[in-house]
Amino acid sequence: MTAVLPETQGDLREQAFKALSVVLDPELDEPITDLGFVRSLAVQGDEVVAHLRLPTSFCSPNFAYLMASDTKDVLTDLPWTGRVVVELDDHHDSDLINAGLAADAGYRGTFKHEAEQNLDELRLTFRRKAHTAAVERALTTLLRADADLREEDLGEVTLADLRDERTTDALLRRRAALGLSLDPASVVLVDDHGTPYPRAEVPLRLRRARSTRISIDGNAHFCRGLLATRYPGSEADQAFRPEGSEPADLRDRHPLLPLTVTSTSSRETA
Repeated sequence: MTAVLPETQGDLREQAFKALSVVLDPELDEPITDLGFVRSLAVQGDEVVAHLRLPTSFCSPNFAYLMASDTKDVLTDLPWTGRVVVELDDHHDSDLINAGLAADAGYRGTFKHEAEQNLDELRLTFRRKAHTAAVERALTTLLRADADLREEDLGEVTLADLRDERTTDALLRRRAALGLSLDPASVVLVDDHGTPYPRAEVPLRLRRARSTRISIDGNAHFCRGLLATRYPGSEADQAFRPEGSEPADLRDRHPLLPLTVTSTSSRETA
């Protein structure tokens, strides 16, 4: 059994909770700690027991398994943990998922013939969506800050041209997750493989990226509300970024950016 480091149980629980901040809801692209999905986290010696909760009992089983599996992985990777138990509460597949986690059966071993994708394929799909949304946030922020910048010019913007540290850092992390170039001279608006779009396609590509971002942000707000309705008081466990300030460890949290279309201009702003 792994020896416990010489911290108090409270310190160890804080370490464990912080570790969970890297576990993302794949569809919402936000940490489960921010969303309030961690129902409880108990540390006793080198044993950690975590219970997760979701906004509805019918949330997608593959998303639910991915979050629960990632939770167990990050807790197991802590240097002082021995036994790690992760359970998903109140889901229609809770028994199946919890049994699979306990047996370390893996995604396909848990769902067998129902597993249409493996976890790597699922992660890649949502990493691409997260990258698309991060591109839109960064470029929209730049567009707002520069009145002389035209939408069609955004296809030539490079990473070095971005000015907002928060949206730039978030974009760089999404690019790194996909293995895309982090060279400051790299173009921002690229496809999943890092290829820039022709100038004529830029407005359309930006609008599609905006739709992806609005969908992600809107779903996140909706799920927060559903969780608070299903578990009264859980809103206290949900983290929101104060407007205009963002601690270093919360730098991926983002507000919902509204979409505004005016009749006097062909440019969309978000």
